[in-house]
Amino acid sequence: MRIRGRPLVEGEAEGTLLVSREPISFYGGVDPESGVVVEKGHELEGESVAGRILVFPHGKGSTVGSYILLRLAKRGLAPAGIVNLASEPIIIIGCLISGIPLMDGVDPSRLESGWRAEMHVGEQDAFLDVKV
Repeated sequence: MRIRGRPLVEGEAEGTLLVSREPISFYGGVDPESGVVVEKGHELEGESVAGRILVFPHGKGSTVGSYILLRLAKRGLAPAGIVNLASEPIIIIGCLISGIPLMDGVDPSRLESGWRAEMHVGEQDAFLDVKV
């Protein structure tokens, strides 16, 4: 199945989807030393974002979140790609400075954790090729 979205940060990624219906805060919500979601009560608590295509509606929290994404990338623990319903500046800047492909306009309820996908984000087009 091919799902189209709005291209924000160019690049390609391949991996397993990690899907949340809840917003994510990288500052305080994801451990920058391990890449594990540590926010208490979050539906992804205990899951690693490393190398996964992370799907969530939008970010939340401090502008420091952009730098947490960079810190994760420098340690090889960043998501392979990020897909949002609506991306805000914290996530966009974090992906730009970290080289993480980013697209939005995709409803997370259409996807499930564990599905494999290829993500392609170009200047004019963005899509996920999902293998259910």
